[in-house]
Amino acid sequence: MQARIGGGTRIIALLGVPTATFKSPLIYNPWFRSRGIDCVMVPMGCEAADFAEFLPLLFRLRNIAGALITMPHKVAAAGLLDETGLAAGICGSCNAVKRDGNGRLVGDMFDGEGFIAGLRGKGRDVAEASALVAGSGGVGSAIAASLARAGAKRLALFDIDGAACERLAGRLRANFPDLVLETGSNDPHGHDIVVNATPVGMKPGDALPVDAERIAPGSFVGDVVLAEEETPFLAAARARGCPTQAGIDMVFEQIPAQLEFFGFPAAGPEELRRLAELDD
Repeated sequence: MQARIGGGTRIIALLGVPTATFKSPLIYNPWFRSRGIDCVMVPMGCEAADFAEFLPLLFRLRNIAGALITMPHKVAAAGLLDETGLAAGICGSCNAVKRDGNGRLVGDMFDGEGFIAGLRGKGRDVAEASALVAGSGGVGSAIAASLARAGAKRLALFDIDGAACERLAGRLRANFPDLVLETGSNDPHGHDIVVNATPVGMKPGDALPVDAERIAPGSFVGDVVLAEEETPFLAAARARGCPTQAGIDMVFEQIPAQLEFFGFPAAGPEELRRLAELDD
């Protein structure tokens, strides 16, 4: 059933491309209906070349309640804000934006905390762990920053854009001077946590983001790709005896904090899972 839309309906925009993989409207909108909240989440396929101009214009709408930001705009969004939260400041990316009472654009990043919450919910701990994060864009930066905040002792970063990887490493060193940081290699051998935070896996036939044969059995493996829950990378990790976390788990775990950020009532991940229409 579609959300009822009228003259008083507010909008949460979901900005990114391609929109075909978007899952959040199938979680947000059923929850809005269940609570009688006159708001809808609308996918908006904004191209990268238009994003810097489009975002400020979007927030001139009277009925805009906020925006979620996804690939490939998370890093760009952070540079368009008047104020950033702590997580967004550390990782240099943003996935939620709102307008405050003075018309200023305020944003923060929730991907990393969503990933950590899901990991902990599966019985794993980050403290003193060694982790590899493949991908230094918006979501990878957020996960790396949250792993550091959660007490990881060693963090390896890899990205085909080496400059982006080094910029992230620099921000992490400034905020976590005791963290052992490495860059330039995507070899998962020796790591307790291995994360694919790249777009690799969104298209059929993509190569694996790292060599799964080099992942130690028992290592925790996560993938942020939402195209399918059991990505080829996660399937390969499971075959090696690794516990895994799908991208959709990270989404469910962070939405309660996003709803609070936008000023909506409290919600829990299990409530959101129960109401979601992902299989429709």
